[in-house]
Amino acid sequence: MANKYMDTALVDKAIKFAVDAHANTERRGKGFPYVIHVLEAMEIVATITNDSELLAAAALHDTVEDTDVTVDVIRREFGDRIATLVQAESDEMVAGVSEEDSWRGRKQAAINRLAVASHDAKIVAMGDKLSNMRAIARDYHRDGDKLWSLFHAPGGKADHAWHYRGLAASLSELEGTEAYREFKKAIEDVFGN
Repeated sequence: MANKYMDTALVDKAIKFAVDAHANTERRGKGFPYVIHVLEAMEIVATITNDSELLAAAALHDTVEDTDVTVDVIRREFGDRIATLVQAESDEMVAGVSEEDSWRGRKQAAINRLAVASHDAKIVAMGDKLSNMRAIARDYHRDGDKLWSLFHAPGGKADHAWHYRGLAASLSELEGTEAYREFKKAIEDVFGN
């Protein structure tokens, strides 16, 4: 039986763009290329939708936050919808304040943004957040509380528990998806009920 044709041009372009944007960058403390995370986020989104713009946004979700790429570049290359989705998934750094000192405020802003975000933005965020939570669960079971020193959260595990529970509440619109169920289970596994 022949495979069904699917136009993957937009997704292919987004993957290539993400690979180039994240070139020579390691996922924090993981020992593998950063782009592995964005591809996993995209795969998670694909379990919820086959919308090529949401898949592209998942591949691009960290380009504005973690590289020199701007939202304007994403808009020019991929259009308004994808640029808006990527921007919704990007932390806003506070000028003149360290990542550690701004951590809780940035994470609260992200939780608040997600609570009122569009359904599409929540789907893209689910890909990112579940990928992050999978990594945290794997690393926590391997490394224990040493894991928290890799992050900029001043309160360690307690701050991460607060953050991920807040994200789960903001993403609860997706509770009917397997991705959301896995996300909640991983949070409970690492942080308890």
